[in-house]
Amino acid sequence: MHKNLKTVFLVVPLALIVSVSIAFAKKPKYTEVEIGNGGSISGTIKFEGQVPPPSSVNLNNEKNSEFCLENASPTKQGELILHHVEVKNNKLKDAVVFIQNIVKGKPWANKTLEIHFKDCLAFPKVDVVRKTPRILTNNLVTIENYDAGVLHNPKGFSIGKKTRKIFFKKWLLNKGAKVDVSKSMKQLKKERDSHFYIECEQHPWMSVSTRVVWNPYHDVSKSDGSFKIDQIPPGHYKIVVWHPYAGETTTEVDISAGKNTPLELTLP
Repeated sequence: MHKNLKTVFLVVPLALIVSVSIAFAKKPKYTEVEIGNGGSISGTIKFEGQVPPPSSVNLNNEKNSEFCLENASPTKQGELILHHVEVKNNKLKDAVVFIQNIVKGKPWANKTLEIHFKDCLAFPKVDVVRKTPRILTNNLVTIENYDAGVLHNPKGFSIGKKTRKIFFKKWLLNKGAKVDVSKSMKQLKKERDSHFYIECEQHPWMSVSTRVVWNPYHDVSKSDGSFKIDQIPPGHYKIVVWHPYAGETTTEVDISAGKNTPLELTLP
């Protein structure tokens, strides 16, 4: 009797260990392979409904007001008008389009996201970031100050549903100062981070919104709403369209070898 009970107590913890191990098993990482005859998707992002009104900042009441009033192109009253959602002929600019469920495909592009703090504004408004691989420490994300005599201090943080995690705070003391924050992006976690935000603490309207991506299959829509993603292995995929101020939508698509699949997607 006691022997049987001892066996039961040993089996239960073992089952718990196995279940916990499965629950916390790492998700498969993206693997780069050669794509011989991949397909592609291309199209436009449309915007339906009423475009959200712009926000404004009275530069007369902000730091470095004299410089910002002269260089940021405000109104005669000193109001800087910020258009967060840019739509022309019902086509949406700066929407991030990416494939979500792909773990094997083309190599990552050798590209640096260069953020410019210039004329009391930040560029680009929207882009993507990725987790910095272990073998790299630089040249994935840089921030540079283009404003003479103006202090900028960029802060980068991940925006969650209920929390914000700060990844870095840096100082750009004058024009020409540049910082590489690639090493900080090693902290990105797939289960936690999707929207990464960079702003100047001195001038908080100077901001860049980025979507965290986990594979190289992505694009940002141009001023005419156009986008294209190529070298896609044939298969069935989930396509996500995201804009920091216009929302998110998804669709599913089948990709055939050597063929382009046209898509017209709509937000919100």
